[in-house]
Amino acid sequence: MILRDSQPAGHLPTQWPLNATGLFHRKNKHMTFDEAVAAHAPAWVAIWMNIFLLGAIVLPLTLFLWKATRLTALFSVIASAVSVGGIMLLYQQLGYVKLLGLAHIVAWTPLAIYLWVKMRSPDVTRTPRIIMSAVFATIIVSLAFDYVDAFRYLAGDRTPLAIAAH
Repeated sequence: MILRDSQPAGHLPTQWPLNATGLFHRKNKHMTFDEAVAAHAPAWVAIWMNIFLLGAIVLPLTLFLWKATRLTALFSVIASAVSVGGIMLLYQQLGYVKLLGLAHIVAWTPLAIYLWVKMRSPDVTRTPRIIMSAVFATIIVSLAFDYVDAFRYLAGDRTPLAIAAH
């Protein structure tokens, strides 16, 4: 996601020294990923994170209730675990940068394709289809941010997602 504080670029966080590539890193481990998001993300991100957690983490668990969608639920849980683990690993290595969404891209692009196909399956009844649609929509919105951010990062935009004020 694109998360920028409105502070001028000269205000660098003391918790995150710049490494050789000009990226913030966490070698001193003073700020966790959750702390970075809470401290530097715009207010709308907190709202999106709640919607996102419901749509991409909680709703897929309900798919375990129907035999026809249990495998879908399992795939969703695995994709979410891979995604969260990947984000944490990338954050530890690179800091709070645009490339963090790469973990979503790797885990959720195949899941989104699978959901798109599964939602059309005749063995999926109305309620799980609605749930899968909500999960799919949440993931697609997240992936839209993630693809843009990853492309920008790979194209050379190494601006951190947030610049802290003193």
